[in-house]
Amino acid sequence: MMAASLLRRDKKATAAHLKADLNRTDNSSGVRQLQELLDVVLNPEKPAADAEALDWCKCLIAGGEGFEEFCKTVRSYDNATLCGLVWTANFVAYRCRTCGISPCMSLCAECFNNGDHTGHDFNMFRSQAGGACDCGDSNVMRESGFCRRHRLRTGENIPSIPRDLLLMSEMVLPRFILCIIQYLRDGYVEPDTSTERDLQKVLQQLEPQISFLEELTKMGGAMRTVLTKILTNQQVFKELSMGQEENLYAKKNYDKYLSALKNSGLVSVEEKGQSAAADVAVGAEGGAGAMVLLGNSGPGSPDEPSKEEDQDGGQSVGQRKRVKLSSSTKDPCIIESLKHKCFLEELLFWTIKYEFPQKMVTFLLNMLPDQDYKITFTKTFVQHYAFIMKTLMKSHESDTMSNRIVHISVQLFSNEELARHVTEECQLLDIMVTVLLYMMESCLIKSELQDEENNRHVVVNCSEALLKNNTYWPLVSDFINILSHQSVAKKFLEDHSLLMLWMSFVSFFQGMNLNKRELNEHVEFESQTYYAAFAAELEACAQPMWGLLTHCKVKETQEYTKTVVRYCLETLQIWFDAIGFIDEPAPNQVTFHLPLHRYYAMFLSKAVKCQGLDLDSLLPDQEMLMKIMVHPLQIQACLSEIHSNMWVRNGLQIKGQAMTYVQSHFCNSMIDPDIYLLQVCASRLDPDYFISSVFERFKVVDLLTMASQHQNAVLDSEQERPMLEGALTFLVILTSLRIHLGMTDDEILRAEMVSQLCMNDRTHSALLDLIPENPNPKSGIVPGSCSFEDMLSAVADFKAPVFEPGGSMQQGMYTPKAEVWEKEFDPIMVVLRTVYRRDVQSAMDRYAAFLKQFGIHTGNPWPPYKERTPLHPCYKGLIRLLHCKTLHIVIFTLLYKIWMDHQNMSEHVLCMVLYLIELGLDNQIQDNKEDEEPCIEEHCHDSWFPGTNLLSNLHHVINFVRVRVPETAPEVKREAPPSTSTEASSYGQNSRRLSGNWRENLREAQVFSLVAERRRKFQEIINRSTTEATQAVRPKSSSTRWVPPGTPPQLVTEILEIRESMLSLLIKLHQKMSSKQNSLSASWLEDIESNRLAHGDGITAIERILTKAATRSCQIKRSIQDICGKVCPPVPPKKNSPTDKKAMDKEERRQRARERQQKLLAEFASRQKSFMETAMDVESPDIEAAMDLGASEVMESEILYDCVICGQSGPSTEDRPTGLVVLLQASSVLGHRCKSTEPKNLPTSDEEHVYPADTCGAANDVRLTLMQRFFKDSSCLQSVSIGWDGGVYVQTCGHTLHIDCHKSYMESLRNDQVLQGFSVDKGEFTCPLCRQFANSVLPCRPGRGTEAGTWHTPTNKKTSVLVKEVEELQEKPGLFPTESNLSKEMELVIKDIKNTTQKKYMDYGRNPGSPDNDFLFMYSVARTNLELELVHRGGNLCSGGASAAAKRSCLNQLFHVLAMHMRLYSIDSAYNPWTKLTQIVQIKEADSFDEERPEVPMLFRDVPSLLIIFVLTMPQPLRKEHFTCVVKMLYNLQFTQALAALSTKFSSEERQAWSTSGALKKNAANSDKSFEALLSHVISELSKDKSVYKVNSEEATMLSSSVWSPQSIEFSLQQFCLPFLRLSCLLQHHLYGDNLTGCLEEEEFASLAVCLGLLPSAPQPANTLQSASCLEWPVNTFDLVTQWGAEVKGLSQIHAEESLTLLVHDPQWAAPRLLQLPDNYNIIFQYYHRKACSACKKVPKDPALCLVCGAFVCLKGVCCKQQGICECVLHSQHCGAATGIFLLINASVIIIIRGHRFCLWGSVYLDAHGEEDRDLRRGKPLYLCEERYRVLEQQWVSHTFDHINKRWGPHYNGL
Repeated sequence: MMAASLLRRDKKATAAHLKADLNRTDNSSGVRQLQELLDVVLNPEKPAADAEALDWCKCLIAGGEGFEEFCKTVRSYDNATLCGLVWTANFVAYRCRTCGISPCMSLCAECFNNGDHTGHDFNMFRSQAGGACDCGDSNVMRESGFCRRHRLRTGENIPSIPRDLLLMSEMVLPRFILCIIQYLRDGYVEPDTSTERDLQKVLQQLEPQISFLEELTKMGGAMRTVLTKILTNQQVFKELSMGQEENLYAKKNYDKYLSALKNSGLVSVEEKGQSAAADVAVGAEGGAGAMVLLGNSGPGSPDEPSKEEDQDGGQSVGQRKRVKLSSSTKDPCIIESLKHKCFLEELLFWTIKYEFPQKMVTFLLNMLPDQDYKITFTKTFVQHYAFIMKTLMKSHESDTMSNRIVHISVQLFSNEELARHVTEECQLLDIMVTVLLYMMESCLIKSELQDEENNRHVVVNCSEALLKNNTYWPLVSDFINILSHQSVAKKFLEDHSLLMLWMSFVSFFQGMNLNKRELNEHVEFESQTYYAAFAAELEACAQPMWGLLTHCKVKETQEYTKTVVRYCLETLQIWFDAIGFIDEPAPNQVTFHLPLHRYYAMFLSKAVKCQGLDLDSLLPDQEMLMKIMVHPLQIQACLSEIHSNMWVRNGLQIKGQAMTYVQSHFCNSMIDPDIYLLQVCASRLDPDYFISSVFERFKVVDLLTMASQHQNAVLDSEQERPMLEGALTFLVILTSLRIHLGMTDDEILRAEMVSQLCMNDRTHSALLDLIPENPNPKSGIVPGSCSFEDMLSAVADFKAPVFEPGGSMQQGMYTPKAEVWEKEFDPIMVVLRTVYRRDVQSAMDRYAAFLKQFGIHTGNPWPPYKERTPLHPCYKGLIRLLHCKTLHIVIFTLLYKIWMDHQNMSEHVLCMVLYLIELGLDNQIQDNKEDEEPCIEEHCHDSWFPGTNLLSNLHHVINFVRVRVPETAPEVKREAPPSTSTEASSYGQNSRRLSGNWRENLREAQVFSLVAERRRKFQEIINRSTTEATQAVRPKSSSTRWVPPGTPPQLVTEILEIRESMLSLLIKLHQKMSSKQNSLSASWLEDIESNRLAHGDGITAIERILTKAATRSCQIKRSIQDICGKVCPPVPPKKNSPTDKKAMDKEERRQRARERQQKLLAEFASRQKSFMETAMDVESPDIEAAMDLGASEVMESEILYDCVICGQSGPSTEDRPTGLVVLLQASSVLGHRCKSTEPKNLPTSDEEHVYPADTCGAANDVRLTLMQRFFKDSSCLQSVSIGWDGGVYVQTCGHTLHIDCHKSYMESLRNDQVLQGFSVDKGEFTCPLCRQFANSVLPCRPGRGTEAGTWHTPTNKKTSVLVKEVEELQEKPGLFPTESNLSKEMELVIKDIKNTTQKKYMDYGRNPGSPDNDFLFMYSVARTNLELELVHRGGNLCSGGASAAAKRSCLNQLFHVLAMHMRLYSIDSAYNPWTKLTQIVQIKEADSFDEERPEVPMLFRDVPSLLIIFVLTMPQPLRKEHFTCVVKMLYNLQFTQALAALSTKFSSEERQAWSTSGALKKNAANSDKSFEALLSHVISELSKDKSVYKVNSEEATMLSSSVWSPQSIEFSLQQFCLPFLRLSCLLQHHLYGDNLTGCLEEEEFASLAVCLGLLPSAPQPANTLQSASCLEWPVNTFDLVTQWGAEVKGLSQIHAEESLTLLVHDPQWAAPRLLQLPDNYNIIFQYYHRKACSACKKVPKDPALCLVCGAFVCLKGVCCKQQGICECVLHSQHCGAATGIFLLINASVIIIIRGHRFCLWGSVYLDAHGEEDRDLRRGKPLYLCEERYRVLEQQWVSHTFDHINKRWGPHYNGL
């Protein structure tokens, strides 16, 4: 009841009152009152969304004061020394490898920027799963990296906290937390009955409560301590959790909780009962009995109904054998249900049940800076670990959940102290391994490797979601994380039963994803499961292995290695038994996954390399070694088969597997250990056995015969050559690779780096990525990453990023130094590391180019031979491979076959054979103790060679060889055998004379069968090593395998006479290759200098080998001289058979065809090149010949145009007009010009801004608006130009076509449904010739050659006459053109031009759509194009000549089209400005003035606009003298405007002075050509009445501290008039084809004046020119000026300030510039990536910046969409008339929007290695690349985005 009364009172008062009560010594009444109040307030039966409860809690906790103040007070007692800021996914954080102790260390931006990390190895990254800031935590990072705030141990000087401050919190919060838990219990429904939505709803309602908890954690250390106490106090939990007896609700609530707990163990309650029945163990093969493999558990045994067993039952009936944990697992608590003892445990439990809601995770993590909490929480987390993973496996949102789990676990397990603690106390390792096993058991299937029927091995099924979606990664990532701590790893390695469990886990992956070769038809469904398989082996097996290996580096850890090796071997033995493996691998099967072999290999390697163990002590017996080598060898053979296209029917995915196996992230965990293991086996097994195994696995045994024909049972003939090449290459790699056999880490790094750089130049990041790391898991660090940079600078040169014309962006690249090519290029390493075969070719091409460049060798070089680092003594046995008879026989046979031109031999085969010989010569066996068993004569092939040493065998001559050949072979002679001896009857015989000694011939003839040989060896070894002979393997008889019976033709045996040795064959091959007889003279050995033998082709290689052999043995030297001395003309090898001849001819024919093709291609290329040179080449705008369409018009009578579609040449006519291919685009480049030449800076702080008011576009807008306020609209619209913003720019590639041809071309494009980058419906196309983008055709006016001469020549008429003539011409009414195709086309083009820009850029008049408006738009188009050409010429005409722009200029044609259109508007003669320019008009009476507004005074008008209006409205073509007359008259006006503008800048005294001094000169003779006289007149005219000078006279005096001298006045007058002169000159150049002469900048005025005919000739020196001397007045100067002045004075309505604004119209603008960007990208990123958008006030997901005006916009943001158009597109229309240049803040790249298309331009920010970092993936510091930025700016100004950037796509208004 008391509670009810409390509830009614004011919350604050109640809280204060209760707090006082509780503070007394006897606080029982207070406690009671509070509890009752809380019972009512925190009643869980009320809906959670009720905010009242939360408000009460806030008030009570604050104890009467405001909650905000309370927070502040508590914060002041914060004693935390850690930052601990928690962030969620996508947050930008930093990682510094220099400061980090753990690889997972991360810092928030604030701590990073406040710490000192200059020169450190750091990067910025976007958090994937979320994280927390480690600043201040010395367990994770070095203290030197702490930021300023956390470096000070803040804890010491903080006052201790007053007891009563947190008193209320301690009372209220337990109830509050309980309340949340009760809501969670209530809301939970098991997922099978509920949907995700129900859980989400509960969470949404609880959002404010959990946020409140989060707020509390942010109050600092003091509050966290209180929370920790509450969360971990077991007593409180006991009292509150179950609820009091009488409270029914609490009871029900508690029951719900208990039932939820039931299934929290690994084995659910129901399963326990059954598993006893179902566990029929098959006998503990698993060593420690930890794993029990289930047999099929009886026909009807209940098999876990709770799992959805048969989701995909269809495909796997009978294959699935489920495996269960037997009950003997070490730790029963892992399996059983959980029991909770405190709030924290139950909160975590519900967090898991609700699948880790983000808010809960953040709350739990925010508490971590509290040490006590951290320890308890970690233990709780470990206790729930199995349950977490169980929930994860069932979750539908496993990705999100994985991220949240790792977000927590990485914070806990990165700390070594903590990890060790829970490993010891909570058996963390056992839990992890058990849970991993449990997880993988859910998806095991029967393995089909080897013996499909009786296979007892189980493997994971890679198509299960668990593996496919990588669901296991949180677990594995945690496991790797804790293994990185030495103390934990040691614990793992010491615990044998754990190791055994782990091995059985690894064996689940052994042999997974088995591939079976499809032999008949193509597999119908290509599964992509191999991704899952490779990822699983890498993450679940290899990375933990690397983690363990890092702790086995020193002698002290020998025992660990021995243990692991022992268990590996045991598990391998179990595996061999389970798959039923005896001695032969099953044919046509391959698995790339042998993690057990690789564990064994890597631990062996470490043992020998780092721990000084003896290899033999770790190796098993010979039989086991033979078994171990089989599967890795099978993989090598299959790689070769895959590349020989023997697996094509298995689809592309098998190629994918072969590539992934050698790819840089996998190779050191897969192919490298495999090769190493094979090297170990080879060094310990019998070499003959090993070599014959290799050739048998590669299926080329049948090919190794001396006969010219043979039968191969297993290979098609086109596969024989690649397979043979594969086998030999493999042997070369096997015998020459030293990665695990004695190279140091630095040497390995160097070799890897060189091989990657030789394939291609590489960027720094690509190289980092391609060098296989020694994966210290999860870190991106190559061991000793400082040495990475040193090594790189030792082997490579940096090529700075350059531009190629055409704008393709180059990155900074590293390229090998010359001496690297010369001494270190190692083709073997390249072959081993190439994912794509083409890279090997690329490396060879680059090598050849190097040799050519340095003049070392010009032909086609062979791969160079590279000396190897010496072998580690343990592996000396490997050399025996090179010195064994089997290999020598193979070498001999192949040399013979190549010499005899047998089929399927290639240069590559010879190359590898020679490589093997050379390796043998370089690696001699030291101890020549031949301890071979006595040979059994009839089996052995020892009769081929006397010994095993290669040197002695080289010169051993072999006379006869017995071969088995098909009956049809040319060697067989059809004669009856002369005798019927057993031998003769079973063999045919040789065709030579067979007298008495034919039998011993036969005796001596070598017979050689690899297979039988290998079998025999195998048998011997096994008999030797196994005591019970009964177990010996039955070798399958070779005949059945290799010779399919009954295949015609039958094989017969023949004897061939050879009489060659390896040496003689080498010399003969030398002759054959150099195609000279006796190419080696007898004395050549003496003359050779050895250094030139290092690089070259096969001839060099043979010479090098012979030289090496000769230096190593005198006997060989003698043999060589003998052989060379017998200058026997070599018998040309007999062309063996017609088929062979055909093959040869075929080869020659192919060669010839190839040459022909090359020739054609070359010719074609040169044609294309010459065309590209003549055609208009867009790519390089600097080097172009002038091709001036205007000039040519004058010369010829009729201009001829080539149509690029139909190829005909002819004039443009009225009915079949020709047109120029043009691109029309709206442009605002001119409008963005400013007065200052310096670009504006991009704002990077809130204080800076970009103001657009000072731009050209803004100024012109203001001017027009002002005029329209006071003057007549039609007059205003002829006094200015528009088009500064949104003007239409016309450019052409210079190619012409018939307009009717163009129409049919467009039709064909429309029907062509290929995806084009442009829209045909909008009229877009590419020029049919040069493929330049275009969207319209500009008709060419038919050339009227007749008038050209008369029209151009001047007549010496007086000015006054010309003035009159011009006036008459203007009065001529415009002739309406006759209806013709030409006029129709012209109208269409005008329509196109109007459609190019937006409506708002055309309607400036009062009444839109009026003719005046149209008129203004038309002449402004001309103005825009002239102005832009000026900008492209650098803003002046000093350079003269036809510039780049001129060549692509179509101004002449454009003028004619516009003129024709504008002649339709006649100018009313009453208002014609010409009269005011040239006559003194009588001023009308004032009364007529009232009804309409006045016209714009002449002094306010824009002179260049008037020029264009006059030229366009007069009949075309205009005579040049008339043009000059117009220019002269307008110059007078321009000059007067200049004087007026200048006079407003004077102070009143100066004005007075100039006025008087000039007045004296008025009466002088040429006063109308002196600026003083005119100036004084202008001043006096403008001073009358209400003067414009009265405005701001005070400021003027302030400003003009400088005194105006005649020189400075002259200079400013010239500057004022120059823009007009430039424009007139350019116009004259286009209309009449006059050349522009180049000049110096200071002479530009004089040069232009002469060019325009204002001056007869330039004065010497030109800079003394007076601008006034160019004036030529038609009537009295002073009267005319007075009249112009009077117009200004007569304005009654206008204010002096406004009239001043209109008068001072400075025509000069600087070139357009983009904003200046800061040098360091981080400045932009830090300011903008968190900045809120001004429109929607949210932080955009993809923020972007306009580089033209600095606007900040949301890319793709739905928030700022208007009428379905996103903000970037909108802004591009508004700011650049549909051209936008945006920098994407989060990606550092620039995108260009042009109309309806967009493209990615690239980045202007590069890192220290000259590389872009798109999407900031690497997060290295980026710096502005000035050259790139200039190129971007240049493309913007020259409007060439469309031509230079190739990859455009439509944006559908979605950017």
